[in-house]
Amino acid sequence: MRFDLTDLRLFLNVVEAGSITAGAERTHMTLASASQRVRGMEDALGSPLLLRHAQGVTPTEAGRTLLHHARVVRQQMEQLHGELGDYGTGLQGHVRVQCNTSAMTEHLPAPLARFLALHPRVSVDLEERASQDIVEALHGGLCDIGIVSDAVDTTGLAQFVFRRDDLVLVVPRGHALARRRRVALADVVGSEFIGLANGNPLQEHIAQQARRMGKRLNYRVRVRSFESVCGMVEQGIGVGIVPLTAAGRCAATMKIRCAALSDDWAARTLLACARRVEELSPNTRRLLDHLLSQGASL
Repeated sequence: MRFDLTDLRLFLNVVEAGSITAGAERTHMTLASASQRVRGMEDALGSPLLLRHAQGVTPTEAGRTLLHHARVVRQQMEQLHGELGDYGTGLQGHVRVQCNTSAMTEHLPAPLARFLALHPRVSVDLEERASQDIVEALHGGLCDIGIVSDAVDTTGLAQFVFRRDDLVLVVPRGHALARRRRVALADVVGSEFIGLANGNPLQEHIAQQARRMGKRLNYRVRVRSFESVCGMVEQGIGVGIVPLTAAGRCAATMKIRCAALSDDWAARTLLACARRVEELSPNTRRLLDHLLSQGASL
């Protein structure tokens, strides 16, 4: 069974357009040629890839599997073209990194900046995603390095400890819990919260823990950064949950107190993950090694 790039591009266009006719037009191919290619793919597979009906076509189960892999190949080809194009502009390499909220704001900026200073001809695409989405992207070949919480299943990936990333409760100095060293989410779940922006992966993770208790967090206001959460807490607007690193940094200049969360889910380690280390490009391996070498000192 051999599908070439034209086959895959045609199949993507057919499914996305919803008909063989429209897919053929998008691929700059005649309808007869497109139909013949689709039939040839189905004959080679020994199973139909499309369900034909009056409104057009939809993929079968086999077709959906092919669609997934065709999208991965398209993404990889676009990446290849982009990286080869980078050579023409003086860049030597391109690394795709996805990370969760805490890594994006607290742990990656400094070591990544040092790496880019050391390797001026390497570019990095950095994207913030939920940890589970990052794992799926790694398995699908859509990113090279992922920084995720150890709460997600990373089976099948190479994984390395990157940072501790415990979550803590932040309260104003005069709050009833300000003298407590450890609290549980159950102690404050009925409080007014300062939350991160709607859709933020970390905030969704915290809200999910409340839902498991049969509760919903009561957000007084939602903001876009850990500093803003702590700033609102300082003003007495509510309480918040942020990484210990952010709380400690803000506590140096703000009138807030932080308490460790006793819940198991709040004790977190960030993992640097890759699909297969032996398959990483030299620049991706250099970045991974750099991040891991910086871990103990930051």
